[in-house]
Amino acid sequence: MRLSILLLLLLLPGPPPALGMEDASFPHLGESSQPPPRACPPRCSCPRADTVDCDGLDLRVFPDNITRAAQHLSLQNNQLQELPYNELSRLSGLRTLNLHNNLISSEGLPDEAFESLTQLQHIYVAHNKLSVAPQFLPRSLRVADLAANEVTEIFPLTFGEKPALRSVYLHNNQLSNAGLPPDAFRGSEAVTTLSLSSNRLSYVPPSLPPSLERLHLQDNLISKVPRGALSRQTHLRELYLQHNRLADSGLDATTFSKLHCLEYLDLSHNQLAAVPAGLPRTLAVLHLGRNRIRWVEAARLHGMRGLRYLLLQHNQLGTAGLPAGALRPLRGLHTLHLYGNGLDHVPQALPRRLRALVLPHNRVTTLGAHDLAATPRLTELNLAYNCLASARVHPRAFRRLRALRSLDLAGNQLTRLPTGLPAGLHTLRLQRNQLRALEPEPLAGLDQLQELSLAHNRLRVGDIGPGTWHELQALQVLDLSHNELSFVPPDLPEALEELHLQGNRISHVGPEAFLSTPRLRALFLRANRLHMTSIAPEAFLGLPHLRMVDTTGNPEHVLVRLPPTAPRRPWAGGP
Repeated sequence: MRLSILLLLLLLPGPPPALGMEDASFPHLGESSQPPPRACPPRCSCPRADTVDCDGLDLRVFPDNITRAAQHLSLQNNQLQELPYNELSRLSGLRTLNLHNNLISSEGLPDEAFESLTQLQHIYVAHNKLSVAPQFLPRSLRVADLAANEVTEIFPLTFGEKPALRSVYLHNNQLSNAGLPPDAFRGSEAVTTLSLSSNRLSYVPPSLPPSLERLHLQDNLISKVPRGALSRQTHLRELYLQHNRLADSGLDATTFSKLHCLEYLDLSHNQLAAVPAGLPRTLAVLHLGRNRIRWVEAARLHGMRGLRYLLLQHNQLGTAGLPAGALRPLRGLHTLHLYGNGLDHVPQALPRRLRALVLPHNRVTTLGAHDLAATPRLTELNLAYNCLASARVHPRAFRRLRALRSLDLAGNQLTRLPTGLPAGLHTLRLQRNQLRALEPEPLAGLDQLQELSLAHNRLRVGDIGPGTWHELQALQVLDLSHNELSFVPPDLPEALEELHLQGNRISHVGPEAFLSTPRLRALFLRANRLHMTSIAPEAFLGLPHLRMVDTTGNPEHVLVRLPPTAPRRPWAGGP
């Protein structure tokens, strides 16, 4: 009855009388209850009323039918060569404009293109063909990315007079100092990140924003930091100057003196012959690798108690470039890298709190009883590729290193396992030595050892003493590759999960070869002397976790039958 009255009222001329609150929103005859569809350019997506996404559509012209309400417009990964002013001027509400990876040239970006975009906060024009920066960008800008173009010049109002600007990315361009005006950032006192790396700068530009926290200048042609160039950047925390042409003459004692917040300084891959003077005491990371440093002067490190990482690899310290006690002032030092310096001994009087000492590719010939006594907190010691012989490694050399977890002695001249190894070791690397025998005594007590590498030695099964593996209860990875083994060594550790036996002389795998290793997951047998019937059918029956057996590179195709519970892999077996 109520519906009949309603229909009758709707047919009468004039608006229907009110029928109560619940009926007030009932649609007029012919009206749609759904809002009209939003306009969206063809093939683009418009997930929200203020967002237009035309990413990766191979567009060659600027799309039409973009709603005036758009605040976020993505046109990245297309083939656009120009931005029409009349189209952009309609989009005065834009906050984000993403033009990354197109073909836009400076001629295709008219000076007035951004005049009407008074609310624009983020602009991304990286990976285009710009030869000069836009002369004007909106005052509202917060982030500007013009990286990976061919920009040779920027202008005073490109980034100047932008009080909200926080980040500017100009790396991978063609900027020289002549292309940076002295007032490039005037009126932009909030910039915290500036990337000018991979350009053609010959000196650190003056008048950089004083608010900077991160400054990227790596991969330029910088040979000098002019006096005062970094005097106003008192908030700077990270400074990247690696891969330049800085020599000692390009710095002075005042270069870094005002950087009271600096924590990270990278001066690697330059031409420095000495540690710079006047380094900030706030540094936590100092990277001086791949310079020409011959001498480390203790006075230049004085007061840097907060330094945790000192990287001096690939310099020219030689036998006398690191005097005893030179690093002792660095009380908080955690990691010291001295890779490739021609050192003939372990540096003496190192900081007691040192946790990682990295000394590979030097000329260390001797490890005395007290050489490491001053660093009892070491957890990582890398002496790989030195000249250590067994006769010159003292039996008590590692006695004080109770916290040691990783020891790398690869690439030396050891003929037997070192004795007195710390019981807490997790990783022991002894590959590429001259080991001819293994005895149980040096490995006794290493019940926490998880990884042991003995590859590229001269081991034979008969030279592995009974009980050698007995106490390695936690061993999961054992690398015996490239030795002289003729069969799988017996009584391997029960916890073993990964066994490398490639590059040996193994010609037969018997049915009991892996009885002691029920947890084995991966087995490498390639490049041995195995034939079609060399592996006993029962060899893998007790290995329910086995996932991969690699037998490639043997004289004949080897048939491998994995346990029924183990999923097969394409590389299980094969010629």
